[in-house]
Amino acid sequence: MNTEDLFATDCLITDLHAVSKKQLFQEMADIAIKCGAVGAEAVKSRDIVCAVSERERLGSTGVGYGVAIPHARLEGLSSVRAVFARLETPLEYESIDEQPVDLVVLLLAPANASGDHLKALAQVSRLLRREEIRDKLRTAPNKEALHVLLTEDRKASAA
Repeated sequence: MNTEDLFATDCLITDLHAVSKKQLFQEMADIAIKCGAVGAEAVKSRDIVCAVSERERLGSTGVGYGVAIPHARLEGLSSVRAVFARLETPLEYESIDEQPVDLVVLLLAPANASGDHLKALAQVSRLLRREEIRDKLRTAPNKEALHVLLTEDRKASAA
């Protein structure tokens, strides 16, 4: 899977304001629509919020170390896409380590792409498990720097 396709620069947010998980999902869904991550007029913001919230009911996607990877599969998508947000203020998220979240990757996949969805989820999880990457993401000055961290570093570590 090409990380350049997964993380488009327009889908990276440096200081997102959210005071609840519901608001976070709504803001990220709106960003996914605006930045073209979903690329389908059939997919609405409420569809994304509903699918991600439904997945979240199965168990928290807060994976620890201030990171959450909410994800869902949706009808109408043609490929796996991601939206990254660094939160303005850490958010209580019911993470496995009970720590608030400040780095969030919303991962959206076509309904029939379970293999690609799981590969993307594993790639993102592997990347964000690395403390030095998390630290750099927290201090990156702009979208371009975030993009380099989320794509270039992964290419180097895959070689």
